[in-house]
Amino acid sequence: MSTAASNILIYTTAICPYCVAAKNFLKSKGQSWTEIRVDLDPAERQKMVTLARRTSVPQIFIGEKHVGGYDDMIALHRAGGLEPLLAAG
Repeated sequence: MSTAASNILIYTTAICPYCVAAKNFLKSKGQSWTEIRVDLDPAERQKMVTLARRTSVPQIFIGEKHVGGYDDMIALHRAGGLEPLLAAG
């Protein structure tokens, strides 16, 4: 069993279609993740903004790398850069 749950971190909100799309995409890749709901915890939202330098969700981190949002993750996947990150976890 992979330890991917601790390797992938996704900052989300309850009503975010891109968050759902990102989680569905990762699930299709056989991945699991840790999800932090920033709509429930203002301190976590501030932490996300500090780490990502963005206020939008989702913000996706794989290991120490900030991948970005859903569109960023898909672009990285299409460029062939996502699978090596997932495999490293």
